Amino acid sequence: MSTPTIVVVGHGMVGQRFLEALVERGVTARARVVVLAEEPRPAYDRVRLTSYFDGRTPEDLSLVEPDFMARHSIELRLDDPAESVDRAARTVTSRSGHTVRYDTLVLATGSYPFVPPVPGKDATGCFVYRTIEDLLAIEEYAMTARTGAVVGGGLLGLEAAGALKGLGLDTHIVEFAPRLMPVQVDEGGGAALLRTIESMGLTVHTGAGTREVTTDADGTVTGMALSDGSSLDTDLVVFSAGVRPRDQLARDAGLTVGERGGIVVDERCRTSDPAVFAIGECALASDGRVYGLVAPGYEMATTVADLLAADGGRPDGTGFTGADLSAKLKLLGVDVASFGDAHGAAPGCLDVVYSDPRAGVYKKLVVDGAGTLLGGVLVGDADAYGMLRPLTGSVPPVPAAQLVLPAGLGAPAAMGPESLPDEAVICSCHNVSKGAIHACSSLPEVKKCTKAGTGCGSCVKVIGQLLAASGNGPADQGLCGCFPYTRAELYEIVRTLRVTSYATLLDSHGREGARGGDGCEICKPVVASVIASLAPTLGVSGYVLDGEQAALQDTNDHFLANIQRNGSYSIVPRIPGGEITPEKLIVIGEVARDFGLYTKITGGQRIDLFGARVEQLPLIWTRLVDAGFESGHAYGKSLRTVKSCVGQTWCRYGVQDSVRMAIGLELRYRGLRSPHKLKSAVSGCARECAEARGKDFGVIATANGWNLYVGGNGGADPRHADLLAQDLSDTELVRLIDRFLMFYIRTADRLERTAAWLERIEGGLGHVRDVVVHDSLGLCAELERLMAAHVDGYRDEWADTVNDPERLRRFVSFVNAPDTPDPSVKFVPERDQVKPDLTFLTLTTREGANA
Repeated sequence: MSTPTIVVVGHGMVGQRFLEALVERGVTARARVVVLAEEPRPAYDRVRLTSYFDGRTPEDLSLVEPDFMARHSIELRLDDPAESVDRAARTVTSRSGHTVRYDTLVLATGSYPFVPPVPGKDATGCFVYRTIEDLLAIEEYAMTARTGAVVGGGLLGLEAAGALKGLGLDTHIVEFAPRLMPVQVDEGGGAALLRTIESMGLTVHTGAGTREVTTDADGTVTGMALSDGSSLDTDLVVFSAGVRPRDQLARDAGLTVGERGGIVVDERCRTSDPAVFAIGECALASDGRVYGLVAPGYEMATTVADLLAADGGRPDGTGFTGADLSAKLKLLGVDVASFGDAHGAAPGCLDVVYSDPRAGVYKKLVVDGAGTLLGGVLVGDADAYGMLRPLTGSVPPVPAAQLVLPAGLGAPAAMGPESLPDEAVICSCHNVSKGAIHACSSLPEVKKCTKAGTGCGSCVKVIGQLLAASGNGPADQGLCGCFPYTRAELYEIVRTLRVTSYATLLDSHGREGARGGDGCEICKPVVASVIASLAPTLGVSGYVLDGEQAALQDTNDHFLANIQRNGSYSIVPRIPGGEITPEKLIVIGEVARDFGLYTKITGGQRIDLFGARVEQLPLIWTRLVDAGFESGHAYGKSLRTVKSCVGQTWCRYGVQDSVRMAIGLELRYRGLRSPHKLKSAVSGCARECAEARGKDFGVIATANGWNLYVGGNGGADPRHADLLAQDLSDTELVRLIDRFLMFYIRTADRLERTAAWLERIEGGLGHVRDVVVHDSLGLCAELERLMAAHVDGYRDEWADTVNDPERLRRFVSFVNAPDTPDPSVKFVPERDQVKPDLTFLTLTTREGANA
């Protein structure tokens, strides 16, 4: 009997979930699985796409474990989409001409952005907002733009607007409907959202459509004409006016398609051809809807996987007949949630509303005459979403009015999720009930066994509350399955017991089942970072590739450089404060020319060099070190840059020497390993040209000294830093930053930026101020000693590498052929530089299989 072949067209979030469902059901062990992907990279988290602008790399967004395809013998062809389907022959042909025969075909082609058919829509400077490549193009074009406009004020439109604002553009939002997010929120919620967004400096145009994109003689965007007769000047336009099902492949193959688009499927997601299925945004479900959220797509994926796993028997589950459209999001820093009958469409329903326009908070619950909760809208404060959504369809144990009132206005103590019935769905992304969560004893176990908490993440808080309230004991706050301790607790163990190796720590303080093992990819880099940050105090080498430390590092730290899309690496020399001499600029240019590197000036006031092969890294570092450069630590969870304006030395508005201060701070904290990356800036006056309030620690000059701000960041979820202390002398400023950074390193969680840490830590800013300014815990002397030890013990990792022949041995593409470069690392010319030459990739092929 021949091995059946399953061909999957599309490798987005739903396509990857389908592959995982096949693996979970053992289907990949008895069938050949081939995936034809349009994009040049494996599936990534499109829900968190905008977090790219907050510092997350495309690799961070990936949903695919590095060895997933190979481990399960799945053949993935990247950048090679399906172009035709021959249903009679049961074959699919890709763009490269590759033809593969199928027994079962699964279409997961997703959707495409809708661009209104207006004049100028294809002009230079017009973009859509759908893929990582779209974001990269927008990011590059925005460097020469001052104003941007987003067409569409829905979910993705607001995310796009946040991205443009984060890129430094004056941003407009154009929405044809009379309010923002018209599908998710009602008029009151839209008004609250509008007030909050306008207070951030964005300009919103509602009730107006785009009539034309105006251009100059070269066809480049110059503005927009709107349907209300108004116009606006803009350099860049992003269309985010909704999506449409990608069903052309199905149309061309003769499959039945809905009148308004979407591949028609039944309850088992089977199309008009019994051998072909459609899942996700390309499918028109049996209830007559096309679902644009990821959770329904996941349900469709498991539905088809159940059917294929049954192999002629009765499949598990009841099929896909519809899905919950509830959603909770954070858009431009504003919490927005809607669930159930959010607009009150049911006959005879009642609205229970609480509104605080000054605080930007709006809450509405929809109930029927008997008090049954039908739905709701939450804007500005959505903490109760995780509890309210599962109550939909039931009568809450307290009156609806008490559920919307904030603390202090007569509301009772918060109703905990333990009051929910066991059948209540807690994780809508993966359809996980409260009862299934109660069967687990820890958050890692919940994620592993049920996948709850691994989707959008909005249910994690409720899961933690359920675990804490269950008979299984308090919620497990352990770092991972290897350690029952948090990162902060492990830091204290290492510091007080002077533990100098990961193996020793795991054997002495790991969970029983983990002791004597190899650990996991969560805890190894965390412990490596902790030991590196305490290295001077522990009396061990701070070089992260010495001995055991080398095996613990994250991908980028393995070669002290950031790995890029085609397997090449980038080199980012430190340029303290953004100040550089002409001689050093020439050296960078000569190195880039001699090694054929792509060069780019970044927003962090540095120059990035891309395209180095691993064996070239030491040669490039040698040239740079000889010219006085050192590692910029762009690859590590450590200080990146301290930006600066030119300050009073050159600027007529400057009141302090911001460049001098920025250079001093960057040289002081360089190489400081921390739970996450650190960014800083120093502005020479209140005009804030260095954007210090968008940094982990920012400094702004005053006539009397310096103001210190902490806990800020930009990107998709921007947060202004908070004022910690003001009018500080140079000495006072440095002392407080020393204390703040070491207290953060000591108490933060894994991969927790200072902004999230400041909001999470008990007591918030007030507590941090008490500790680092007023020494309420008596820790300041110790924090200062730890920082002094770091400063005294700092060594440049690049120089330490190039001056040690033994350390140089690891920088090869092939250990058994050290002089052979990786032949897969290729480049093609573009704009007088180079870019990666990326072709499709087959991760594995089944021996003896015929395409």
